[in-house]
Amino acid sequence: MARPPLPPFTRESAIQKVRAAEDAWNTRDPERVSQAYTEDSRWRNRSTFVTGREEIVGFLTAKWRQEQEYRLIKELWAFDGARIAVRFAYEWRDAGGRWFRSHGNENWLFDDDGLMAERHASINDIAIEESERLFLWDRAAPRPADHAGLSALGL
Repeated sequence: MARPPLPPFTRESAIQKVRAAEDAWNTRDPERVSQAYTEDSRWRNRSTFVTGREEIVGFLTAKWRQEQEYRLIKELWAFDGARIAVRFAYEWRDAGGRWFRSHGNENWLFDDDGLMAERHASINDIAIEESERLFLWDRAAPRPADHAGLSALGL
């Protein structure tokens, strides 16, 4: 099943793809998110390697169990053909109530149907005070259209 926009990407279609990924991840629904990836998609997320939708669902289930109140913003960095590079930040709290902002970069490769076949993510976590939070929309919902992106927030 095709997942438009399809490669080769234009600047506009790459931005659409990035926003669609951000919106899906902000639902924190592992099954829904996994549908954007090929059946045999390969990931590197920090030092964890994942292959296939079943492992993606397991990985994301564990991730969002640990990273509570998760809110993500992605921004297009570069694109070429079937590849997109993004930078992102997300805020979350742990079970002890401590807040973090995680910053990272992802490199994506898509198949002809617009499904992501590869995802390579490098991520760093920074502890923040709750008063330093910037991502304040309703939980498990897309970022509102009028909410600032990473560049506007100085991130």
